[in-house]
Amino acid sequence: MAGKGLSAPLHLLPLLLILVGILPVAQGSGYLSGYRQRSRLQRDRQSRNIRPNIILILTDDQDIELGSMQAMNKTRQILEKGGTHFSNAFSTTPMCCPSRSTILTGKYVHNHHTYTNNENCSSPSWQAHHEPHTFAVHLNNSGYRTAFFGKYLNEYNGSYVPPGWKEWVALVKNSRFYNYTLCRNGVREKHSSDYPKDYLTDIITNDSINYFRMSKKMYPHRPVMMVLSHVAPHGPEDSAPQYSSAFPNASQHITPSYNYAPNQDKHWILRYTGPMKPVHMQFTNMLQRRRMQTLLSVDDSVEKVYNMLMETGELDNTYLIYTSDHGYHIGQFGLVKGKSMPYEFDIRVPFYVRGPNVEQGATNPHIVLNVDLAPTLLDMAGVDIPAEMDGKSILKLLDTDRPVNRFQLTRKAKTWRDSFLVERGKPLHKRPDGKEMAQEENFLPKYQRVKDLCQKAEYQTSCQQPGQKWQCVEDPTGKLRLYKCKGMASLYAPRMQALMARGASNLSPTLNSETCNCADVGFKTSVMKRKKLLTKKKIKSGKTVSRKRWARSVSFELDGDLYAVDLEEGYQPLGSTNSSWARDMTGAERNEEDTEEFSGMGVTAKPTTSNKLTTPAALKVTYRCSILMNDTVKCDGGLYKSLQAWKDHKLHIEHEIETLQTKIKNLREVKGHLKKVRPEECQCDTPSYLFENKDTFRLNAGRVHSLRMPSKQKSQWLQKEQKRRKKLRKFLKRLQNNDTCSMPGLTCFTHDNHHWQTPPFWTMGPFCACTSANNNTYWCLRTINDTHNFLFCEFATGFLEYFDLNTDPYQLINAVSTLDRNALNSMHQQLMDLRGCKGHKQCNPEKGGKERNYFSEYRGQIWEGWVG
Repeated sequence: MAGKGLSAPLHLLPLLLILVGILPVAQGSGYLSGYRQRSRLQRDRQSRNIRPNIILILTDDQDIELGSMQAMNKTRQILEKGGTHFSNAFSTTPMCCPSRSTILTGKYVHNHHTYTNNENCSSPSWQAHHEPHTFAVHLNNSGYRTAFFGKYLNEYNGSYVPPGWKEWVALVKNSRFYNYTLCRNGVREKHSSDYPKDYLTDIITNDSINYFRMSKKMYPHRPVMMVLSHVAPHGPEDSAPQYSSAFPNASQHITPSYNYAPNQDKHWILRYTGPMKPVHMQFTNMLQRRRMQTLLSVDDSVEKVYNMLMETGELDNTYLIYTSDHGYHIGQFGLVKGKSMPYEFDIRVPFYVRGPNVEQGATNPHIVLNVDLAPTLLDMAGVDIPAEMDGKSILKLLDTDRPVNRFQLTRKAKTWRDSFLVERGKPLHKRPDGKEMAQEENFLPKYQRVKDLCQKAEYQTSCQQPGQKWQCVEDPTGKLRLYKCKGMASLYAPRMQALMARGASNLSPTLNSETCNCADVGFKTSVMKRKKLLTKKKIKSGKTVSRKRWARSVSFELDGDLYAVDLEEGYQPLGSTNSSWARDMTGAERNEEDTEEFSGMGVTAKPTTSNKLTTPAALKVTYRCSILMNDTVKCDGGLYKSLQAWKDHKLHIEHEIETLQTKIKNLREVKGHLKKVRPEECQCDTPSYLFENKDTFRLNAGRVHSLRMPSKQKSQWLQKEQKRRKKLRKFLKRLQNNDTCSMPGLTCFTHDNHHWQTPPFWTMGPFCACTSANNNTYWCLRTINDTHNFLFCEFATGFLEYFDLNTDPYQLINAVSTLDRNALNSMHQQLMDLRGCKGHKQCNPEKGGKERNYFSEYRGQIWEGWVG
């Protein structure tokens, strides 16, 4: 009976196959066209009805331009030959916490507001507004078993488990390989320096593999999404013991831009930084070697995960994604190490994908960004992508698009972005007139912009308009030049604008007899005091008249082009300390320093406790110089013998002077403000008997105070004051510790023989290097298509950079001066659109079969930023 029951279906099987084959034809071409529109991935999902597993492997500070992938042969074999390599993968922000926040949310920095590794990094605002909307929350809600292992955010303190994660094993604070703390599902777990138990790369690998096996054993039909966030090759670059002798001659980091310095055509920090010294070059070689050694353990991790997927039978149903949060530089442009630059070595990242229907051994040239990871992971899981995400899913780029039949021979070109935004740093503060405050003006040639400036009415009068600061004058040679107004109009302008903004009622001389008004007197007093300060400044600096002029503006001629920098408006010595250094590098000093140029990176001097240099009756001014009782200055012998030591100490003193001058200026402003808003008594000659009641006077004074200082402005003033006090505390601490490495406005680091605790060790002694600056805030437009390949950057200082990577792939020469006005205006407009974009439609300029003409005649509003 059983055999007869089975024989009937066997006889009907050929008939069923014929009917199945004829049915699509009977439905006509409409069915076939709809069938073609669905991707092969979607058809495969529907046939199996199984959602794929997703594993994201993320490294920290891994470059691709400096050859780091050469250390990872296993990873390249598994993911490059077994999957697709995206050759144009970028990070939109080359900083750890901002980039990781972008990966989690799928948003640009200007939309999730994590601007730096400290600013809003894992802050209460981030936890309240952005953490509940990461890709993990969406995947967890859709049924995925989510797990996170490794480094999360730089300021994560381990006090909570972020929403959306079933399994949570995250590093507390920043990257370490030993002696760290993990938050394991809400419980803090401390680790020491025992390699078998504590090496973080292995801990991440083993815990993730165990979790995947356990999940598939307990929930065989539920998909798993894991993030393996390795700390390698981030510092302190501690490798596993078995790899401590690998790569003895690592030199992949020596590219054409290696030690290419100084760079007078680039932004401030690169103009400040000179060529590296031999000790710095030896350090870069050691650093490259140690970084590649740490990646060998990550390479083993990828192989172990791959073998686990093979053993569990989940390889063909798992997406493996490998990338980094951003790139890195080691010696490029004279910068010893670091990131945060908008150049290729810092924004390009490795990016590999392997999984269902992903073409193997392929290289995809489309632009892929870290902002695309979140929407891609959701698309892989079949989850709807939120409209507020700025990135796009790259899943359609992975679809091989093979022809459905032999008549479909041509492939339709995919529509995809050809430009994207690179941004770094906090947004600029707004001035009272609504414009953004800049710290330093542009270096564009003056001959290209002076005609446009002189056509404006504000420059055509001879310093007659209230608030006019510049006038246009024709010199004897016939050239138009800008000269600064020296009258009182420019002095009164800011104060008058502020008073006029408060309303005419505050300026009216007729007031209630019971109200004490000292606005006019206070104004005159303030002006007279400012005039006195200016007079004192002129007398004090009479011996160095040129330095007084340079403090306002700098102009020089190079190759027949006149360049100018205005240091008046928005100038901040803490952020633009290069001006004083550059001004002193002229005349006799320049001749003395032709043989050896200062690099801004000196060997740190060890503090001395000896009293041989100074007598007990001497005033110690710096750690190397003192003033004796006979009013003579005595320094240690090293300053009189070593030219480099003399330069370093002179620069250190100049930085201290500028910092103290800024502090004194700020204190005087606060003192003047307090005098004007004193509530107890009037600052004029009005007799006190006019006030019948002291309480009434105090109330009126309080009202006047509230008119002069609104609550919002008061809170902003208090915040600025707190920042000033914090800077002062840091400055005093540096003086107490004789710290000559830290300099105002610069990000510097020291390195000595005790920094690395694992081999290979550093044995060449201590040194100092400055790698970035506080004014290194920028917004860049990066474009790659069939006709253009360029980077255009606008810095917060007003400086512009442009590199054509078709002719200058290593970005050695800033070619912004070769651009015409139409090109600058067009790129500026595109950049401004990206700076304010929200959602994937606004943030992804797409190109189809026809390329956009970037440098066609611009017909929009003229951008005035490029004229100075």
